[in-house]
Amino acid sequence: MNIDLLSVEELPAWFSYPEDFLHALQSGLRDIGPWQILDGNWLRVRHEGLKKRFPERDLVPFARRLDGDDVACWDSKSSPSVEVVHDFSAPGWEKRDSYPSFQAWLLAAQEEAEGYDD
Repeated sequence: MNIDLLSVEELPAWFSYPEDFLHALQSGLRDIGPWQILDGNWLRVRHEGLKKRFPERDLVPFARRLDGDDVACWDSKSSPSVEVVHDFSAPGWEKRDSYPSFQAWLLAAQEEAEGYDD
């Protein structure tokens, strides 16, 4: 797998990447229409920024929308659910959507991608 995710030292103690997410990455998942999987510096910048902008939440981001400020994350209060937050909004106004699992989010992202022009 040639993707730079957050290390064990960078991740919160409650979290480890779900196997289905890691498997999807190993299968080549990177971009899904408007969604881009975060890695490397972009992942770290977004992770640190979310901590500062939403200090009451414990979020681990994994994808961002290219056409806006939405970020797909795991949240300590709802993991393994995926929460989509609107980054840079006022705290309390950030919640966009919620999915019961990574697979549910992935299915929705793939459906969105069908009508998306890069």
